[in-house]
Amino acid sequence: MHKEILEHGLHLNRRKFLSKLSLGIGSVALGSLLIPDLFGSKTDEEMLLTGLPQFAPKAKRIIYLFQNGAPSQLDLFDYKPKLIDMFGQELPESIRMGQRLTGMTADQKKFPLAGTKFKFNQYGEAKAWMSELLPYTSKVVDDLCFVKTMYTEAINHDPALTFFQTGAQVGNRPSMGSWLSYGLGSENKNLPAFCVLLSKGKGNGQGVYSKLWTNGFLDSVHQGVQFSSGDSPVLYLNNPESISKADRRKMLDKLEELNAETFKESNDQEINAKVQQYEMAYRMQTAVPEITDLSKEPEDIVKLYGPDCLIPGTYAANCLLARKLSENGVRFVQLYHQGWDAHDNLPFQIKGQAMDTDQSSAALITDLKQRGLLDETLVIWGGEFGRTNYCQGVLTKDNYGRDHHPRCFTIWMAGGGIKPGVYGETDDFGYNIIKNPVHVNDFHATVLHLMGIDHEKLTFKHLGRRYRLTDVAGQVVKGIIT
Repeated sequence: MHKEILEHGLHLNRRKFLSKLSLGIGSVALGSLLIPDLFGSKTDEEMLLTGLPQFAPKAKRIIYLFQNGAPSQLDLFDYKPKLIDMFGQELPESIRMGQRLTGMTADQKKFPLAGTKFKFNQYGEAKAWMSELLPYTSKVVDDLCFVKTMYTEAINHDPALTFFQTGAQVGNRPSMGSWLSYGLGSENKNLPAFCVLLSKGKGNGQGVYSKLWTNGFLDSVHQGVQFSSGDSPVLYLNNPESISKADRRKMLDKLEELNAETFKESNDQEINAKVQQYEMAYRMQTAVPEITDLSKEPEDIVKLYGPDCLIPGTYAANCLLARKLSENGVRFVQLYHQGWDAHDNLPFQIKGQAMDTDQSSAALITDLKQRGLLDETLVIWGGEFGRTNYCQGVLTKDNYGRDHHPRCFTIWMAGGGIKPGVYGETDDFGYNIIKNPVHVNDFHATVLHLMGIDHEKLTFKHLGRRYRLTDVAGQVVKGIIT
């Protein structure tokens, strides 16, 4: 079946299309209208993607607010009064059931339970529990879906983070944004389909690396474009002082001619990908400075996101920039905010992280909603795993640390076809899932589904096998979809 579809796609190339419709400018115009990318270069594999999205999408774009380092669900979202009542008592072996531990707590003789020291209240129609650490997020709770039963096999940061971003714990796999760029392309030819923004909080940080937004074995045009907080938001985008825009245009035209000759000899698709990147960079020279200029934002927007939104490189500024990029047609905007890795002194660290992220995360939801963009924009907030209900190290009344806990944790999602409310349930200890588990593969399958893609059909052949974001697993979580 795959071969038949491919052969059918290959029958419709430039030469045959024009010959069948007769020659002339009218045929060229009609061809470009019917098939926008007809005159671009496409691989055989990409010819199969002309039917994407495969069904009506609920979301057109994604903003992923990744909280790197793993926020404690027990101090933010998953309220467990029993842990507070049993503060300092030993975690029952019947609950732990010999679960794998990290090297940081494997030698601990005791595992004293550490209920949160922060107050919780219920908000919204769903009566969702929220920590006092998140006063702004609690105001938009009726737009959020709290998935309390995420789980993963990875127990250390790098493989867990890589798994969430690429669908595999090892490197050299395309990231989620790259898959969407490959499958759906960009809505704005002056901007990349996939942009990356970095920020760092006051807490203990874990590093992020370019492998998290890599194109992997896909064409390099699908790699995430990192924006920086300096004078040049995209490095090497501007022309040198001695080069005018007209000179740059002439150089690119000549370079394209040379690359076209090389392509005829080698048929290397990466040559065409490089040409596309050069052209994109040329167009971005005008688009990027305008979008990244936050100084012209109206006073009410600055007040909504908070004063930090005018400081480049902060989480608040990146949330505002994410809205602007998404509003201008960027398919996938990925934020990474570092600082959630609180193995000790968690009450102090998480307080600072919440202050950095709470207002602007909620502001993004409000801003998108008031612009009529939330229904078509999927917003995701969460980390690579959760935190243990027991203390790592010495437990005191006011201080505790938490180790990594991949067995159950919370993320939230909003907009783009997501049903507000609470999905899934954990046990009274916040240690195990008792209802509606959601694996990382299920998460990826659901995100692609919301974008109008069957996760089993978005594939790429590499080294003799067909790869996909969800590998050989994943089920769409229909319970969180409107």
